[in-house]
This record gives sequence, C-alpha cells and structure tokens, in this order.
Amino acid sequence: MTLGGTDLNLLLFLRVLLEEGNVTRAGARLEVGQPAMSAALAKLRRRFDDELLVRAGRDYELTPFARDLLPEVQRAVRLIARALELEDHFDAATSERTFRLAMSDYAIAVLHEPLVRLLRATAPGVRLSIERIGPKARTSSRTLLEYDALVAPLGFGFPGQRRMLWRDRMVLIADRKHPRLAAGGLTLADLAELPHAVATFGPGILTPVDRVFGEHGIDRRIVLQVPGFLPLAFVIEGTEMVAVVPERLARLHLAPGGPITVIEPPFGEVLLAEGYWYGRDRLADPAHRWLFARFDALAAELKVTSGSR
Repeated sequence: MTLGGTDLNLLLFLRVLLEEGNVTRAGARLEVGQPAMSAALAKLRRRFDDELLVRAGRDYELTPFARDLLPEVQRAVRLIARALELEDHFDAATSERTFRLAMSDYAIAVLHEPLVRLLRATAPGVRLSIERIGPKARTSSRTLLEYDALVAPLGFGFPGQRRMLWRDRMVLIADRKHPRLAAGGLTLADLAELPHAVATFGPGILTPVDRVFGEHGIDRRIVLQVPGFLPLAFVIEGTEMVAVVPERLARLHLAPGGPITVIEPPFGEVLLAEGYWYGRDRLADPAHRWLFARFDALAAELKVTSGSR
C-alpha cells in the first residue's frame, strides 16, 4: 500500500527501527532478515535525508532528527491501524520491546521493585527505559508522545488519560539526634524556626506541602533546595534541618534505628496521589494495553500494602 508515493510498509519498519535502535533487534521483532532490514533503512535514510541510526561503539544511537521523529511515527502507525481496524498481536512472553517511561525519583523508588518483579515473571524480554520528568513536561504538547507512560501526581494536569496508582501522605524527617526531638516530636513553632531542606520540581509548581505551610502562616526558612524528594534524607543527616517527604519513600529508604528518623507532622494529614498518564490513542496498541494492565495490577498491590491509607 502506498500513500503519496510512499510505501506504508516502510512506516512500520521505521517505527520498529527507531524503537529498537538496532537493525538486528528490529529484524528479529518483525521476523525479517537482516538484508531486508538494511535495505529498508537505506530507503528511509534517502527518504528523510538523515542517517536515522548512527554507530556508537558496538551499538547504534538515534540521530537528533530520529529522536524527534519517533513519537510522531508511533502515533501515525497507531492511527492507521485504528482506521484500518488492524491490530498487532503482542506476545509478552516472547517480546523484547522497550517501553519508555518518565517519572520522578520518588516514583522510581516506589515502583521499580514491584514493576521489575512483575515484568520478569510475565515478560522476561521486555525492557524499560526510565527517565526523570523534566521541568517542561507539564507544558510540552509532546510529553505524552515521547513516552509510553508518565507517572506523576494526579494534580499536575497533563493532557490525555490518567489512572490512579497509589496514595501517600507526607511526613517529617530529621536527624535522630536533633536537639528539638528531646520531647519526642516537633511543633508548628519548631517548624517556623528551624531551617528546612525542600524538594523542587520546576518553576511555578506549588506542592501540597507548600499549601499547608501557607495555611498555617509559616514562612519556612529554606536553606537548601534539591531536585526531588530522594536526596533529602542524605542532606539533612548531621544537621538541624528538617524536611517533608512522602511516607512510602521514608519507609523504603530509611533503616530502622538509622541516623534519620520519621516524625509525625504537627500540621495534620497531607495526602499525595500518584497516577500514570498516557496519550488517548495508546489504547489502540495491544502492547500498551498490556503495559497499562500491569500498572493496574501494581495499583491493586500498592493499595493492599498501604494499609488503611
């Protein structure tokens, strides 16, 4: 089939070549011999006047043009498949597909172990490429084109579809030998006086923690800012600084009896809801439906492990 003089079969070749970033793996996925894949790549290079794949040591890497082209090609293939009522078969047990995900360090800390465990059990050849959410993710129209799924707080307002993954609550952490902990906890007055280390997520992003301090009229004395929640436990050790982090993160990464302790916050319960986001047309792809079903299974598991919260 051709469209505007272009063989549409090449579109499928292009998608798989760019997703795999490797001629041999692309051929194996399409069940096409290497000579045919090399011939297709040569045609595509002439068509776009770009190398698309270039050698990087023993492997290949995408050219900047190819990286920009990939999400558009993925979307075009999905739309054509939907229009023609075609559906690829996705065999998770034998697939070697790579899914690109974007999430915060906090989300990686919560999800990586159960997600990898689940994939190993059902899809040992499937690979994940996880990147941190960039500061422009909320405002870029390309975010949900560039990634198969994005894990973020539900209040962020990305376009597309979203589903719940887990809920958490915010807690305080401080050095176990902090002098203000002699009485067993921290008060709102303590929080108004003590130095704070805080997580930042980009300009203009107001977190639930920012709002609750504002509601209590506390102008925090911020002496250190770090990108994301994960570094906070490392930077406050041995100092008088305090920080607010999600409880799951604190419980996962702070050893009982270690130098950092978790403290019940005096400002009441502040909840955080995390979910996953995806482009509306992703459901036309059976591989994405499979991936999202795995996320839904993880949501059920995380709900069970959260207890009453």
